[in-house]
Amino acid sequence: MDTIAPPWLWLVFVAFVLAALLVDFWVLKKQGAHEVGLKEAIRWSLLWVALSFVFNALLWWVVRDISGSVAVANERSLEFLTGYLIEKSLAVDNIFLFLMIFSYFAVPAAYQKRVLMIGIIGAIVLRTAMILIGSWLLARFHWILYLFGAFLILTGIKLWLAAGAEADLDDNPALKLLRRVLPVSRQYDGERFWTRENGRRIATPLLMVICLIGFTDMVFAVDSIPAIFAITSDPFIVLTSNVFAILGLRAMYFMLQAAAGKFHLLNYGLALILVFIGGKMVIIDFYKIPVLLSLGIVLGILAITMVWSLKTAPRSSPSDG
Repeated sequence: MDTIAPPWLWLVFVAFVLAALLVDFWVLKKQGAHEVGLKEAIRWSLLWVALSFVFNALLWWVVRDISGSVAVANERSLEFLTGYLIEKSLAVDNIFLFLMIFSYFAVPAAYQKRVLMIGIIGAIVLRTAMILIGSWLLARFHWILYLFGAFLILTGIKLWLAAGAEADLDDNPALKLLRRVLPVSRQYDGERFWTRENGRRIATPLLMVICLIGFTDMVFAVDSIPAIFAITSDPFIVLTSNVFAILGLRAMYFMLQAAAGKFHLLNYGLALILVFIGGKMVIIDFYKIPVLLSLGIVLGILAITMVWSLKTAPRSSPSDG
């Protein structure tokens, strides 16, 4: 797997992620179970975005030093930024599904922070493995790129057709399987995943939520990881842009939680992004769309669908209060 990143930069990245997770766990333990407000979510979101830009600046400096070319450094930095933005965009779909899962299981707001924290760790481990395997496959079988592209186009079309439809969690195969193999209590027992009922150790609904969120992220990773490979084949840039986007996912969830209904057309934009990226992968051997143009198209699609959502959002009636 060819990468422009030296071994020490990989170590810096791993050390940073571990430090960030440790700090996050320390803050989580210190604050205890509590409902995350909008101001707190915005502060954490801005912090994660700022750290991502700091890392991108470090990447630019290292690439310029190694290659001796500002142009190459600019190209790699843009690849990171575009991959980061794509992953952030596609994560919005995850967030809407997380909202549905939390609502379905009536998860108390004070417990949601811990659930998302555990989900983020699982996502980092899973996606790291998938990215490394994907990079190895692409290095040996270039034609897989066309399969990834076709898959993204079909996924985008499917997402467009399903946009606006109500999702039914009862039909989720993972939930059906969990209910068959795990006895589950009807009530929560604080933030515990296991409890005792009639002298028997059984799972709490919170464990079901954790399992469903993990399954959901695995499904979405199948879409988002090939999307970043359309921007760059460097496993270091694919991995770092993906992980930095995931690290800020929990803060973004709480930030968008209140505004979820206002962006009701966003799935149409995400569908277009997937189709565009899939098309970019299919034609990559005939024409390589510049990274800066890709970034502009992704930003443009997001901006248009968000503004369109706000302008066409249904107004609540006076009886809604």
